[in-house]
Amino acid sequence: MLLVIDIGNSNIVMGTYDGRNLMKHWRISTDRQKTGDEYGMLINDLFRYQGVSIKDVRDIIISSVVPPLVVPLVKMCERYFKIHPLLVGPGIKTGIKINYENPRAIGADRIVNVVGAFAHYGGPLIVIDIGTATTIDVVSETGDFLGGVIAPGIVASAESLFSSTAKLPRIELVPPKSIICHNTITGMQAGIIYGYVGQIDAIVGKIREEMGENWHAKVIATGGLAKMISKESKTIDKIDHFLTLSGLRVLYERNKN
Repeated sequence: MLLVIDIGNSNIVMGTYDGRNLMKHWRISTDRQKTGDEYGMLINDLFRYQGVSIKDVRDIIISSVVPPLVVPLVKMCERYFKIHPLLVGPGIKTGIKINYENPRAIGADRIVNVVGAFAHYGGPLIVIDIGTATTIDVVSETGDFLGGVIAPGIVASAESLFSSTAKLPRIELVPPKSIICHNTITGMQAGIIYGYVGQIDAIVGKIREEMGENWHAKVIATGGLAKMISKESKTIDKIDHFLTLSGLRVLYERNKN
């Protein structure tokens, strides 16, 4: 059994694979203060609750955009699973060409998403990850990473509005019934959500414009709020909640020897 771990700024997402089949998956909050032992005990409890044995895990692969957590998670794998994990980073075989000024500067999650998306859907693609930051990446017909866009995430935008103003409250991110709002909360919901959707659609439109009218790419979205955003978006074709986990599995297969 393969354990895949994606360390994001807000959440750590994990899954276990038996071959190509995703058997179990979990999402926990990212806590930079936790030690390897604390993560080990937490993961052990999650496994036990789902009826999964740590002893069944034979290999582990980790991607991270939070550098301080890499060492604690590696030590956790070595102590609790007796496995030294494969890390997504410089030197790993991706199987794709990366068109970027400094490939080492690209977040591991972006590479993982591109690899997973192309393996499952083919190309060309536009891959959108709706997380703490929003990344919109362009994939060629042959699966190569052509570059992309980084923008503030919708939750970060909402928090910025709350923290930078004296009277505006924290709100739940749900679409209001009408775009013409009659109170502060629904007005904020409309501005944040539809403003974010407009940003996504505008960037996708600009990418398509730059690539040319004969370039027909499928738009794949992932991330915790992808379902809500896709309902309002005119450009998102498919939601894949497990895209990052799938990409980690593909990378493991390309590097396991």
